[in-house]
Amino acid sequence: MPVPDRTVLADVVPPIALGPLDGRYRGAVAPLVDHLSEAALNRERLHVEVEWLITLCDGVPGVTDGPVVPGAPSLSDAERAYLRAIVTDLDADGIAELKDIERTTVHDVKAVEYFVKRRLERAADALGDATVLPGVGELVHFACTSEDVNNLSYALMVRGAVGQVWLPAATAVTDQLADMARDSAAVPLLSRTHGQPATPTTLGKELAVLAHRLRRQLRRVEGGEFLGKLNGATGTYGAHTVAVPGVDWPAVSRAFVEGLGLTWNPLTTQIESHDWQAEVYADVARFNRILHNLATDVWTYISLGFFTQIPVAGATGSSTMPHKVNPIRFENAEANLELSCALLDTLSATLVTSRLQRDLTDSTTQRNIGPAFGHSLLAIDNVARGLQALAVNATLMAEDLDANWEVLGEPIQSAMRAASVAGVPGMENPYERLKDLTRGHRLTGEEMRQFVAGLGLPDDVTARLQALTPATYTGIAEQLVADHLD
Repeated sequence: MPVPDRTVLADVVPPIALGPLDGRYRGAVAPLVDHLSEAALNRERLHVEVEWLITLCDGVPGVTDGPVVPGAPSLSDAERAYLRAIVTDLDADGIAELKDIERTTVHDVKAVEYFVKRRLERAADALGDATVLPGVGELVHFACTSEDVNNLSYALMVRGAVGQVWLPAATAVTDQLADMARDSAAVPLLSRTHGQPATPTTLGKELAVLAHRLRRQLRRVEGGEFLGKLNGATGTYGAHTVAVPGVDWPAVSRAFVEGLGLTWNPLTTQIESHDWQAEVYADVARFNRILHNLATDVWTYISLGFFTQIPVAGATGSSTMPHKVNPIRFENAEANLELSCALLDTLSATLVTSRLQRDLTDSTTQRNIGPAFGHSLLAIDNVARGLQALAVNATLMAEDLDANWEVLGEPIQSAMRAASVAGVPGMENPYERLKDLTRGHRLTGEEMRQFVAGLGLPDDVTARLQALTPATYTGIAEQLVADHLD
């Protein structure tokens, strides 16, 4: 068939997003733009360049006596404020200007350097002719390789994205799950090990297991380190020591990196080794996988009818079957968690290797940190919305338990074993006897009680077992929730 002429969507203004995170799902992931976008990267580059310039002029207390570079002027409070406003005031016009400069430099970090120098040249307009800023342009990017700026910028970006966006969302959904676990701690549930009826538990205890696992990963992420370095083109402080000998450059570097709130890496090639990134991404990916386990379990409980979904007014579950309320939140979460983990795994595997002193594989790779966290954040949002729309169907769960009295074979044979050890006669082969009674058979409560009555157990044990039902055979599940969830 001939293809008719169509509008070229790539030419539509405003531009149409290629990916779903910047299109369909923008609302759920928008907070990450402030930390992991290209504009955020350039803002952090400006931050590093500006703070390095201030450090070179003001010096490092306890390390240098006066400015780091001899002859550099001391800065006034107004001049420091002007410099820092280059970062805080970056807006759409500034972003466009950076892109325009990069079209000439064909180098993104060099464009940032020139952007700062332009602002220095204009400083007199804001501060008056007495300002020293127009004369310090050659201290911008002094003794730095691009990776001195980039590694610090990415560390600041990821730290901000994790601490200010991802962790609060991940913590909130985990707390939401923990609240559900407490609320349903006493609601009995028939377990299904290998998909088969098994020892009863409670719904709350099963949710608590997942909340406990998620919280452990959150603690690991919270304890993650964000490393940085500033030591020149191959990590030797070569340009530093030749240009300004006599300065304790490692001490200056350490003070600067730690002043940014990062952990100083003292020994690197041209690049910071990225091992910390692999560690953080592995922990986030592990959280993702546990959340994926939650999504699949909840999906299964929905399919069994143990959870009902609260319909959303006006929403359509199926385009052809009006009765359906599909578990789409959990299915969407599964897919996004898988995408996030694929990206995080690739980041972790790729970033820890760099040929000799430097190759450029990390440049493109790190530009995908945003999508990796974006898919995770979208999944967290889906799970939170999905959990909010669930109601527990305790009646159906009770019916399920009452239809599976054979699960009491375990406590009965265990009681027979204990009685045998205590010297009660007639307790031989307890497992085998219960196996013959229960395997492949459905028993009623009355049949199970009659079997117990004929075993010859002590009266107190017989009474305890005859009072037991599948719904009450939940051990200390409720207590475990109370003891270990907080």
